[in-house]
Amino acid sequence: MKLPLFNKTGNHETAIDPVCDMNVITQNPPGGKYEFETVTYYFCGPGCRVAFSKEPQSYLTGSKKIQM
Repeated sequence: MKLPLFNKTGNHETAIDPVCDMNVITQNPPGGKYEFETVTYYFCGPGCRVAFSKEPQSYLTGSKKIQM
């Protein structure tokens, strides 16, 4: 299972959106965040968050991915 990857970009911590693999600033993610099995995931847009919330295991295992 993939866990969020965190990076430091300038003064901001970023994470990888598990749906589309885009970098997201964790302080104020445009798509919000979602907690699954005690881990917080961050999203580039609401569509990615909604897709993830419906099938989190599919995105975490890599069997499902949205191309941006």
